[in-house]
Amino acid sequence: MNRLDRALRIVLAALMAIAIVDLLIGVFFRYVVTQITAYLDLDMVHFSWVDEVGELALAWMAPIGAAVGIRDRVHFTLHLGVQRLPIGVQRAIALAIALLIVMFGTLVAWHGWGISMLNASLTSPALEISLAWLYQSAVLGGVLIALYGLASMRDVGHRGPL
Repeated sequence: MNRLDRALRIVLAALMAIAIVDLLIGVFFRYVVTQITAYLDLDMVHFSWVDEVGELALAWMAPIGAAVGIRDRVHFTLHLGVQRLPIGVQRAIALAIALLIVMFGTLVAWHGWGISMLNASLTSPALEISLAWLYQSAVLGGVLIALYGLASMRDVGHRGPL
């Protein structure tokens, strides 16, 4: 496992921890703090930021996790009869799949960039940060998917087909 793989796993673990803590804070605010402020006739505590933090954590976790899944080769693969084909055909299929992964990652990054720039001037209601931060997750995820797809193409030559 190289430094990038290790760093991505640390980032995923941190994002998962943030999402879990955020969920617990949201439940606490929603069911405990709301009741206390109502009972004591205090001003309502605004906690709409909780939803946005969770949304950001999940938006970044999904594409990074997808890229790590591609790197670890744990994505969905259908092996119906491929092993019965000649080794050259198996390699061609493996290369074609890796090329499709590269193309998909590139497409996601490209459109993620476009959506990110389109929404750069907009801000989230609670956190008041640029919505570009939300959509940049697609850019990073797409780039990582494309890079890991290229690595998969390289690996077909070294390890053989799927």
